[in-house]
Amino acid sequence: MATKTYAIISLGGKQYRVREGERLLVDRLKTDEGKTFQPNILFLGGNGDGELAPSATVTARVVGHVLGEKIRIGKYRPKKGYKRHNGYRSRLSQIEIESIGAARRAAAKQAEPDAKQDAPAGMPKGYEELTVAEINEGSKTWNRPMLEAALQYEQDNAKRKGAISVLESAVAAKEKD
Repeated sequence: MATKTYAIISLGGKQYRVREGERLLVDRLKTDEGKTFQPNILFLGGNGDGELAPSATVTARVVGHVLGEKIRIGKYRPKKGYKRHNGYRSRLSQIEIESIGAARRAAAKQAEPDAKQDAPAGMPKGYEELTVAEINEGSKTWNRPMLEAALQYEQDNAKRKGAISVLESAVAAKEKD
């Protein structure tokens, strides 16, 4: 997928139409200066077409935290001598849009198959996506080599304590049989 010309992002309850290289002021962000972040992307468009809820990402960098213009507020009541003056300066963050596109997703998809290739042989099908509760239910029907392969995978990669204890107890139960 080629990079698009613009995107509509959501930050702080407001929506902004942005392009690559553009700088804009937004409500103060918790992200530190110089750090990058991915705002929520609502729409991706350009080249005569658009995409709602796209799978692409927008990368933005916080350039700095600044104060907005001073806003003065005055109140008075005629013929009463009541006068009050107040004011404030909004705290803002200046951000720069670094990239619009699917580069981050493509890199994540390339890294994902490598993790599955490292899985031991003989593991139950689709084991990586199972929750601990599903592992608990499924371990009752798996044979011993499947249990040992799943236990090896948990100890090497996932390290979920609940899954490890379930698999260890299932292997112990198979030893007794």
